[in-house]
Amino acid sequence: MTDLKDQIQQETAQAREVCSTEGATSGECAAAWDAVEELQAEASHQRQNHPAKNSLEQYCDDNPDALECRVYED
Repeated sequence: MTDLKDQIQQETAQAREVCSTEGATSGECAAAWDAVEELQAEASHQRQNHPAKNSLEQYCDDNPDALECRVYED
């Protein structure tokens, strides 16, 4: 996910540069921002498929033998 964030930042910087040199109404500017939007949509899609773990889940991943993380079956 961090690679995608870095790529979004790079594409955003490139889009700003293209728009400043080619003009805000140019086709190149629109295409550059389209690329940014596609990356943002992919990042959103990935977040929906992999929801963030809460603090207890993270703790149990790091400390599976902790009392708080024990699972009892009937």
